[in-house]
Amino acid sequence: MMLRREPEDPRLAQISLRKELLAEGLDDRAIAQLVADGTLHRLRYGSYVNATSWNSCDLVGQHGLVSRAAIKRALSDVVLSHTSALGEWDVPLWDMDLDVVHLTRLDQRAGRRQAGVIQHLGELREQDVVDLNGIKVTSATRTALDCMTVMDTEHGLTVVNDLLHRKLTSPEALRDGAEFMTKWPGSQRMGLVLQLADGRCGGSIGEGRTLYLIFRQGLPKPEPQHPIPDETGRIVAYVDFAWPDLGVFLEFDGKVKYQELLKEGESPTDVVLREKKREELICRLTGWRCIRITWADLYYPERTAALIRRELFPVTKAVS
Repeated sequence: MMLRREPEDPRLAQISLRKELLAEGLDDRAIAQLVADGTLHRLRYGSYVNATSWNSCDLVGQHGLVSRAAIKRALSDVVLSHTSALGEWDVPLWDMDLDVVHLTRLDQRAGRRQAGVIQHLGELREQDVVDLNGIKVTSATRTALDCMTVMDTEHGLTVVNDLLHRKLTSPEALRDGAEFMTKWPGSQRMGLVLQLADGRCGGSIGEGRTLYLIFRQGLPKPEPQHPIPDETGRIVAYVDFAWPDLGVFLEFDGKVKYQELLKEGESPTDVVLREKKREELICRLTGWRCIRITWADLYYPERTAALIRRELFPVTKAVS
């Protein structure tokens, strides 16, 4: 069994069913009182967890606890799958609805839907199922493929890029799995995602979304994580995206990026100033122009694409 989390992690908190609490000597009134006073948290009908553990989790972790409750109450052998498996693989999520738990049945019987749970009918190969964090979960490769069938291209791309970046799957494994799932509903979306996928853009959601924006807006394809050497040939920096032939590089400035760059005793201003010096160094070494975009820019793709296009193809004014 793979256990990627420490035993005391609140996301691994014990789930108690009503019948188990009754067997311990509680009655329904006592259970209701424990929920009311904040000792227990009701995950879904007849399923409870320690409220401290629940409150210690973010939204993804809370979805994981609800998912565990759904697995424990399932009447058939099931595997956590699709978007619900992403949290177990620690894939960063954005703008995603986590109200529904996705499970895949192992008995090959028709899937079913109930309040807050979808049980999918899908053939799972031996390599498609792993024991992870104490439960059965679809493998990283199968999770990526399943997500592509229920997500739009942009979301699917960020999932695949992250798993490729962390080497939890490979282009070969994804292509092989896509062939196996050719007739799955939604599988037609896989081709485009796999065509665009690039693990070099998996370091952040922002970089993956930027890559999609560039493709969707018909801009020239850039080189991700392009190395910048100094005069001696030593690599002194990597830029998020570069168009070397056009003399332009692009940096995605996300909040997470600046948090990661923050050193002990530094303020955010220190990070910004250091990044500015880094940009000046890159411009001096290459003679290139720099474009910087932020998370907010990704929600205005046409406007952002116009900004990038102006830098890539500047208009030279004629001298009269």
